Amino acid sequence: MATFQIEGGHQLKGEIHPQGAKNEALQILCAVLLTPDEIVIHNVPDILDVNKLIGILGNLGVKIQKLGKGSFSFKSDELNLDYLESQKFKEEGSSLRGSIMIVGPLLGRFGKGYIPRPGGDKIGRRRLDTHFGGFINLGAKFRYNKEERFYGVEAPEGLKGAEMLLEEASVTGTANILMAAVLAEGTTTIYNAACEPYIQQLSKMLVSMGAKIDGIGSNLLKIEGVKELTGCTHRVLPDMIEIGSWIGLAAMSQSEITIKNVSWENLGIIPVTFRKLGIQLEKRGDDIYIPAHTDGYEVANFIDGSIMNISDAPWPGFTPDLLSIMLVVATQARGSVLIHQKMFESRLFFVDKLIDMGAKIILCDPHRATVIGHDFESQLKATTMTSPDIRAGISLLIAALSAKGTSTIHNIEQIDRGYEDIDGRLKAIGAKIYRHD
Repeated sequence: MATFQIEGGHQLKGEIHPQGAKNEALQILCAVLLTPDEIVIHNVPDILDVNKLIGILGNLGVKIQKLGKGSFSFKSDELNLDYLESQKFKEEGSSLRGSIMIVGPLLGRFGKGYIPRPGGDKIGRRRLDTHFGGFINLGAKFRYNKEERFYGVEAPEGLKGAEMLLEEASVTGTANILMAAVLAEGTTTIYNAACEPYIQQLSKMLVSMGAKIDGIGSNLLKIEGVKELTGCTHRVLPDMIEIGSWIGLAAMSQSEITIKNVSWENLGIIPVTFRKLGIQLEKRGDDIYIPAHTDGYEVANFIDGSIMNISDAPWPGFTPDLLSIMLVVATQARGSVLIHQKMFESRLFFVDKLIDMGAKIILCDPHRATVIGHDFESQLKATTMTSPDIRAGISLLIAALSAKGTSTIHNIEQIDRGYEDIDGRLKAIGAKIYRHD
């Protein structure tokens, strides 16, 4: 288990180039299974979760070539579908939640798809009903081996288009059903579809491969099935979660940072939400400039004067992946804020570490925390902690970089799952951070 040692309390300065979006890359990589033709993908992030999925694709028989930093070609013309029922796949697939999205394209193209119960973050229940309910609507038969915790869907006669109303606007569920439906016979409509930029990007890629999809960017998708798809070239968006993490880091460490090429049009209300905490953001072309907040930042109130409430919601609401960042940034704000994590359980359970560091936080229940900001009148104190998941891990790292003294963070593999060369890029802007394997 690797560890970070972080000497906190230093102001940082410089430019940061965001990595490719993790959540988009996991979808896009699964989509290469839809065609035997070559697909080229650029701006693929070099992170643990993505590299695991590339490894699974290679074991499945996908021919993979690295063309340069972040650029790969994929050719799925000779797949070994027997691998899907092997012990090796059961072990590899269960360690990566994103592996669930290979099922849709395999089901659409070959009439069958299998997956072990996937892992990932320990952030509460994350049901797979949306995925498999959609496949069943398209005509697939579902089977589940309880002893081996192994799921399967089969449609030997092919899939048929259908109308469906999703129980929840699941991003991965929408992506999986969409990838199956593009090769189904007839018309499929998906209502209450997720419409995050990741889904929009996947849809645009599928259209460039020959799919027929209407309603991209809305929660109602209409898909006219086609017999086959062709190759394409696709570029992954910059990671909006990482961009939000850098904004939070700049504010907490009172640092002057420029985040380059952020794709402003795909950030939604992320900049607006940070401004609710009083953080100054300046749009410079397609960059974000954050000045050093040497005078701190003040939480806004609602119009009626009531306490600010920041909560998550499906897109175009505020992404749940940034709520832990907002919480840690609020610990040094001027004023108080209620952080309400509506979409997942247990994601606020890292706040005990922040309390150990001196933060004023009241954990109301598994979904809500009230933060009373220090206004930089006292620094957080360094401590030793363990990263429970990707987003809590980066939040604890931000806290440590702003704290007085040297902190230790264990289980940093959780951070590596979502952030490319995080220590190298932080060092480049002046951070005192050291990795110990």
